[in-house]
Order: sequence, then structure tokens, then C-alpha cells
Amino acid sequence: MSAKLALGLAGVFGLSLANAIPAGAQGATYSTIERGRYLVNAGDCASCHTSQGGRPYAGGLAVSTPFGVIYSTNITPDPATGIGNWSEQDFYKAMHDGIRRDGKHLYPAFPYPWFTKVNRDDVRAIKAFLDTLTPVRQANKPTELHWPLNMREVMAGWNELYFHDGTFKPDSKKSEQWNHGAYLVEGLGHCGACHTATNVLGAPKTDENLKGGDFGEHWYAPSLASGLRDGLGGWSAAEIVEYLKTGVNAKSAAAGPMVEVVKNSTQYLSDVDLNAIAAYLKDFPAGKVEATTNTTEIDKQALSRGAALYVDNCTGCHGENGEGLAQVFPPLRGSSAVQAENPETVIHVVLAGAKIATTRGDPTGFAMPAFDGRLDNTEVADLVNYIRNAWGNHASPTSADAVSKVRRGIEDGGG
Repeated sequence: MSAKLALGLAGVFGLSLANAIPAGAQGATYSTIERGRYLVNAGDCASCHTSQGGRPYAGGLAVSTPFGVIYSTNITPDPATGIGNWSEQDFYKAMHDGIRRDGKHLYPAFPYPWFTKVNRDDVRAIKAFLDTLTPVRQANKPTELHWPLNMREVMAGWNELYFHDGTFKPDSKKSEQWNHGAYLVEGLGHCGACHTATNVLGAPKTDENLKGGDFGEHWYAPSLASGLRDGLGGWSAAEIVEYLKTGVNAKSAAAGPMVEVVKNSTQYLSDVDLNAIAAYLKDFPAGKVEATTNTTEIDKQALSRGAALYVDNCTGCHGENGEGLAQVFPPLRGSSAVQAENPETVIHVVLAGAKIATTRGDPTGFAMPAFDGRLDNTEVADLVNYIRNAWGNHASPTSADAVSKVRRGIEDGGG
């Protein structure tokens, strides 16, 4: 995989390596450090290891889980509170085995079930880059997990059941590009951490890999499989690349946590890597047979009320037929996110609004307004049911109770 990374190192040989490499990374070549920088972006490390308003990579971000709150850790080279005293082997063991320097188990909020697939050379490069960061003295916050998960020893049993360590092994029946995409998606990119459903113990359901999952905080990550309705089957490879590079394409626009993924990670990937990811995802099977219609489950009067609410509140941006406005307002017609198995993301956006990504992953001046103060739970349910089943869309119905649950989560700080 390493030889495939496009790092843009033009002019590097004119630099003085002795001056370019900080003391903490002496011994590593400039190219290794720059490859590590690229890989850190590919792994979206900044999004989790930087708290809002905090110093980059110093940790402290609260990660909400069904089992309590976990705080991301300081991965700057501070020797007291970061990883400054970690050896290369210490770091590899954390990435590959989920074991930190003191021998205690890490929680899989740090996605070591995916990072275990990253090869040693790439882990070495990541550590080399992290060693060049400015050390930040910031103590790590203790977890706020429910008993017995607040005892790290229980992770040994979880790992025995659900963790399969080992670097990525190419499939000889597939192309080099496909294998490169699989390495990125299933490994450092850890896409399945969000886009795969989990069981009651928080472990990914391997038979539902990339078929859609819970982001947390009432965001639902849609399927990345090849389903035509709620997956990427209707997307071309070029549209997948465009979305990952810019946050928008003709089919969708990044919202919620995905804005951060594009902003901090995928926009920095080379075209070689993005096309490999697209090739892998376009070949990913849809799995279960998709429903052709669900509107019979929805009261016709409710759909009529939803249509009226759409005309009053949504047509100005999304158009009468849900077509949206290219590169500005995402289409609702044919959207895999809108038709996802779980409607929570659509409900969340209607209630709380959303920033709209621009051509480099950052929010634009446009934003989806919040309707939590304008529409009650029944009205939101009617509107969402209409959007998910109009213009040829097909998806299961939601209810006022489901909307109420999302509303309470947002009010409690989950979005």
C-alpha cells in the first residue's frame, strides 16, 4: 500500500533534513514523516483527538456511547501526558492489539479492530509524524463508563469474542486497485466503525459490514454497499470520489459528523487512493433484498399532511420534486441517506438543521435551518415520512415517538 500513496513531495530534496525534522523524530526520514502526515489525515485522527477549541491532537473530545462517555487521549509527544515516552513498538501494540503502553486494554472507541489491519511500515510512519508535533501538556480525562465496563479488564473478554487481530491480507482474486481500496476502507479509514451496525455489546456485526450503522448522538450512517435505494448502487465511481474530495456531489451533501470526516480526512487523499476506495465500494454487495414500497404502511392522510408541510417549508431550497440545487442544496429524491434503513439522520437534520459542505469539505454560507421550534413531533414525522416516500423514494415509516426521542437527545446536547 505504501508505494501507492501520492504524497506530493516535489522539491523535498532541496530541504535540509537536519533542520526539517524535529528532535523527537530524529532517525526518521523526511519522506517517512510526510507519509505519516498523509496517513494521519487518512485515518481522520484529528477529528477524534482534538476537542472543540482545544489544541490539535491533545485529546479531550467526549465520545458518547450507549455505555457512557469516553474521552479521546493526548497523542502529542508530551512525555508526561501524551505519547512522548512511547516506543515504536508501544505504538504498534496500541494500533495492532488495542493494548496501551502500561499493558491495559484500550476501548474500541479507539478503532483498533480496524487499525489492526494497518501494516507496520505505515504504523511506523504515523508515529514518526506524531513525534514531530508540538508537545501539549494536557492530562487525559478518565472514562465515564457504566459498571462493569469501567474496568478495563473486561475488554479481554470482549476481544476474545469480537476482535480478530492481523494486518490486511490482499485477495488474490481481486485487482491491485480493489485491494488498495479495501486496505483503506477496512483499515485506517475505519469506515465500518460508523457504517456497520453493532450488537448489544457494541461489537460490529460482521455479516452487516458497511450496510449502515449508528454514528451515535442520533445520526445514522447510511449503507456504503451497492444497494440502489439506500446504498451507493446509483452512484458512479466518479461521484464517490467527488463526494469524498469535496463533501458534495449530484446525489448528496455531507452533513453532521461526515462534514468533519471530509474536512479533516478524505479531502486530503490522493486521486489514486480515492479511486481505489470507489472501486472497492462499487464492488461491495448490497446484501439483503431492498423493499420496493413502504407507503402502504403509512396513513394516506399523514402523507398528505407531510406533502403540505414540504410545500410550506422545503420547496424553496429542495425544489417541488426534491431535486435540490446542484452543489448548494442536496437532492432528496433518490438520496440514499434519505432512504436509509434508519430515519434518525433525516429527523435530526429537520429538527436541528445542518451545515452544508462546500467544495473543500468546509461549511458554506448556506445552512439547513432548524425546525424544532416550528414543527411538533407529529408534523416532523409526517414531513419525514413524505420525504422518504415521495418522488420514487421508498423507506419505512417513522413516528412521533421516534421524533420525540431524537428531539430529547438534541436538547440534552447530542447534536
